Amino acid sequence: MTENAAARQTQPDKNFQTGKVAAISAAHLSHDVFSAFLAPLLPLLITKLNLSLSAVAILDIARKIPQLLNPVIGLLADRICVKYLVIFTPAVTAICMSLLGLAPSFPILFILLFVSGLSAAIFHVPGPVLIKRYSGMNTGRGMSFYMFGGELARTLGPLLITAAVSWWGLEGSYRVLPVGLTATVVMFFMLRNLQPVQHQPTRRFWSGSRQALRETAPLFAGLAGFMLFRMGLKSALTLYLPTYLTGKGETLWAAGLALSLLQFSGAAGTLGAGYFADRFGHWKMLLVIALLTPVAGLGLTFFPGVLTIPLLVITGILLFASSPIQLALVQDSGTTKPAFLNSLFMTLNIISSALAVFFVGSMGDWVGLDLTYKISAGLTVFSVPFMFLLKGISKR
Repeated sequence: MTENAAARQTQPDKNFQTGKVAAISAAHLSHDVFSAFLAPLLPLLITKLNLSLSAVAILDIARKIPQLLNPVIGLLADRICVKYLVIFTPAVTAICMSLLGLAPSFPILFILLFVSGLSAAIFHVPGPVLIKRYSGMNTGRGMSFYMFGGELARTLGPLLITAAVSWWGLEGSYRVLPVGLTATVVMFFMLRNLQPVQHQPTRRFWSGSRQALRETAPLFAGLAGFMLFRMGLKSALTLYLPTYLTGKGETLWAAGLALSLLQFSGAAGTLGAGYFADRFGHWKMLLVIALLTPVAGLGLTFFPGVLTIPLLVITGILLFASSPIQLALVQDSGTTKPAFLNSLFMTLNIISSALAVFFVGSMGDWVGLDLTYKISAGLTVFSVPFMFLLKGISKR
């Protein structure tokens, strides 16, 4: 192969490459189906191991702790071929999450979730970088495809594990493991020929990271505040919704369907958000989302009954629609450290999520989930002022 041909292979194409974007998004789907098992299993695990809501929060934090290593993973991903990380980590996650029902104690649950969290971190840092490469000038659209894969997974995951538990019981849920291993084999054949972004190695693998961080500090400051005040409501709904509904007398199937409806709404939101953000502007779309979320969230908590389903759908759309836009902002920042910056974004997301989960769990034990949902919905109002830190940063 000539030098010119090799150079063309490593240069990003300005055209949107639908097939490659779809393949990477399918890998996201195959991974996150298994990551979505925890929430539907919680009512059964709480009963089996006599767990409090605070203990449940610690379990969720366990799978987020490894993601504090995201900056290191990101720096390494800027120097190595990352496609195999995207191919094989779904198998690791599938093994850990399929074994949750067999866990005999809290420490074993903690270990399984910790390992699955490490696998998830290794998968999610390079994923958006590959998407950016094959999205050309339509980064928002590419991130929508990618996030749609993840949100669709969190729609299908609760249905898959709820069906497994219904057929085989909690301790028989490991029987879904072949699904995850088969998906990994399929992903290998779909993605093995990708030509990922390659960067010339430097003497120090962290070279350039400080400059990239200085250049994007205002962006990350705005995103951190925006995420923090929205994460409480998102955590309350995505992690504790089945526990809340079964505590109200609903069946496990009804609770799982409600969670799947929320996640499917989120999938629809992520799919459309990137398109409209590319068309009308990233900042404008985020501002609209920030203004509407408190209205929908408070409506959901104060007006149950016949309005529950439409408000759950609207809230799901708004809570998840911001994710591809935020990823597009990070990947369009124009630095030479795309994986490193994505890892910083993910680290901020994980820290805010961990704080929110602990807050919701502690408040749920103290004042009950009803009031906790209302407080979490009200706090989303405070994400709006941080939008003004992002104004002018977006290139679209």
